[in-house]
Amino acid sequence: MPYVNKPRPYKKEYAQYQGTEEQKKNRAVRNAARRKAVEKGTAKKGDGKDVHHVKALSKGGSNSTGLKVVSAASNRSFARDSKNRLVSETSAREKKRANR
Repeated sequence: MPYVNKPRPYKKEYAQYQGTEEQKKNRAVRNAARRKAVEKGTAKKGDGKDVHHVKALSKGGSNSTGLKVVSAASNRSFARDSKNRLVSETSAREKKRANR
């Protein structure tokens, strides 16, 4: 929790990433992936699942490189570095399962 004793700088965060063209393009690609999964019938509105890109968008993936419908918890548990960039596309849960 980095903002324990001070308020979170929302305006600064928005200026640095949220309002950028890169973020808008990524959101559009993610929304298209979700629509594709709903059309196929593999996902439904409000099902608590995420549409997972097999190769992460930040690592050069796209909607044509493979999509899976997975639980939100497993899709959001990937290792990140100090700048919150994706380090590994294998989640801690998947690594533990592989070591059994």
